Amino acid sequence: MEAIKKKMQAMKLEKDNAVDRAETAEQQSRDAALRAEKAEEEVRSLQKKIQSIENELDQVQEQLPQANNKLEEKDKALQAAEAEVAAHEQAHPAARGGPGTLVKERLKTRQPEKLERRPRDGRVTRRERMRKALENRTNMEDDRITLLENQLGQARLIAEESDKKYEEMARRIALLEADLERAEERAGTGESKIVELEEELRVVGNNLKSLEVSEEKAQQREESYAGQIGSMTGKLKEAEARAEFAERSVQKLREGSGQTGRRTCLRSARRTTCSRKRWRQP
Repeated sequence: MEAIKKKMQAMKLEKDNAVDRAETAEQQSRDAALRAEKAEEEVRSLQKKIQSIENELDQVQEQLPQANNKLEEKDKALQAAEAEVAAHEQAHPAARGGPGTLVKERLKTRQPEKLERRPRDGRVTRRERMRKALENRTNMEDDRITLLENQLGQARLIAEESDKKYEEMARRIALLEADLERAEERAGTGESKIVELEEELRVVGNNLKSLEVSEEKAQQREESYAGQIGSMTGKLKEAEARAEFAERSVQKLREGSGQTGRRTCLRSARRTTCSRKRWRQP
């Protein structure tokens, strides 16, 4: 019985340990699942960010040729205008013959040239500003493309690291699930053994109760027998005392009957002797 109790205590301790290990494995599995879910969410966010950067990069790359074409068109238009202005300036003084004519023309056209120079200079300045603005815009687009490419590379590296972390988390989750399954199997085996031992303990307990009842009844019978033995012992002692008294009485009677017999014999002997003497006398 004591061995069964010790075995049951050991099995319960093993079951508790298995349950603790199972709960620990479940908690670790839940934590790993949360970390994996978080990593997966980060991967999805990075993928969205990468997709957004790629879309923006595609848009910028699509807009860049258009901007370059516009810049080239503006540059060509500017060069054509400058060439036309230069050709006009070269052809205008030669259209009139002789130096005098040139001086006169210059005197005539000095004031209009001054008036026309400002708009022409303004057009050149605006064209230069447009050209510089387009160049700056192109440079900014190039810088933006470079920045986007760098961000895209970093995002891809982060996505690769997140994928590795996710794979590691998935591997750890698989290991934890295997440990959890083994712990649950051990816990189930321990519970089955505990049920068997509890059933065995119940049977033993019932047998023990039966033995206790039998022992109690035996004790009651023993007490009853002890009372009967005590009573019989008293009666035996009383009988022995009466027997001793009877023996003493018989002994006394025997002794008394012996003396009476001897007296009777003496009397009989005397009578016989007297009779013989009487018969012998003449």
